[in-house]
Amino acid sequence: MLHLNAFLMGVGHHEAAWRLPESDAFAQTDVEHFKRLARIAERGKLDSLFLADSPVLWNSIGRRPAGTLEPTVLLTALAGATEHIGLIATASTTYNEPFNLARRFASLDHISGGRAGWNIVTTAGVEAARNFNLDELPAHRDRYERAAEFIDVSLKLWDSWDDAAPLGDKAGGVWGDDDLLHPPHHKGRYFRVAGPLNVPRSPQGYPLLVQAGSSQDGKELAARYAEAVFTAQQTLAEAQAFYVDLKRRAAALGRDPDTIKILPGIVPAIGATEAEARALEEELDRLIKPEYARQQLATTLRVAPEDLHLDRELPADLPSEDEIQGAKSRYTLIVTLARRERLTVRQLIARLGGGRGHRTFAGTPEQVADAIEEWYRSGAADGFNIMPPVLPSGLEAFVDHVVPILRRRGLFRTEYTGSTLRDHYGLARPANQFARVPVAAAH
Repeated sequence: MLHLNAFLMGVGHHEAAWRLPESDAFAQTDVEHFKRLARIAERGKLDSLFLADSPVLWNSIGRRPAGTLEPTVLLTALAGATEHIGLIATASTTYNEPFNLARRFASLDHISGGRAGWNIVTTAGVEAARNFNLDELPAHRDRYERAAEFIDVSLKLWDSWDDAAPLGDKAGGVWGDDDLLHPPHHKGRYFRVAGPLNVPRSPQGYPLLVQAGSSQDGKELAARYAEAVFTAQQTLAEAQAFYVDLKRRAAALGRDPDTIKILPGIVPAIGATEAEARALEEELDRLIKPEYARQQLATTLRVAPEDLHLDRELPADLPSEDEIQGAKSRYTLIVTLARRERLTVRQLIARLGGGRGHRTFAGTPEQVADAIEEWYRSGAADGFNIMPPVLPSGLEAFVDHVVPILRRRGLFRTEYTGSTLRDHYGLARPANQFARVPVAAAH
């Protein structure tokens, strides 16, 4: 069946959503707002919810609500407000250390009863680098090599306790078996970590591993480690090509391709009629302030804002992807979209304002369900990353009107059938890499 993730961002993914009369302009730091969203998503029996993050203030605070709560802290609060839905947080391998991050996610997995997921990112942008003792952004390849070692160390730490290590033997006075600890004693290019972790192995073994980069390095990392992939694709053909490529890479590494779930993002503006949905989309686009959006686009494209004329197409002499050290795949997606549809800068700003490069769609619940089913049945997706343009109303519309249609078509669950995030995604609990194999089982 389809897998559906709710990507929660403030009062919506459209950058002008905060200007609607219904929106709370300060909701991004209100835990009750996120509890409400989590309960709506759980009411729809969605697999998971997801919080993006970056260790930098994302944009001018004049443009849209800025400042976000640290996601693993927020998800700990949401764990107590929900019972079933998975809880996925973004955390950077570039600006964290494996021991601290492995401990944080193991703790979240324990607190939530096995519902934690980690969206692994390498963090683009020199602004973040300058918050961590660096003058420049580390090179793209270096960030991904560090990420691979970071994940390897994290896996060793999560496996550093055997499942049977805690004994709780009151009569014998032995709480745990030290022989069932497996310190990694890791020494690599980027990290030296003795271990073991100071948290027992968690309900899922380790959190669901999610990845969101679509560059060549990003796809290699996903093929090696990811169990779910959040991706931005504009057309069915592009989504099919990405799907086939990533599944083939995973198979070449000896993995079962079905153990990687690919979820493109979709930003659905939903109305009772198509005209109503388009009216919402147009109202949001009218509320975009182009001076802010042009500055952001110029930063992404590595050009001066004055080189971007609102009513002309993009300049011909843009940098190549090879010259971009951060967010390579998103850069290419934006430029390809603009060139393919011959969009002016003003039109491109409107398209990006809705979903930052993710597919935007305006229509009735039936039309949204049709769009989702087409990509799913055409080998372009295992599910979708649902990115409502306005929250909470857009998530309520999806849960109350689109999900029932998907259920009637036999595409989505009516009830949760497992207790962990891995259960929701149809994935087995991973074996401990250090566990001793019984002699009888080895023959």
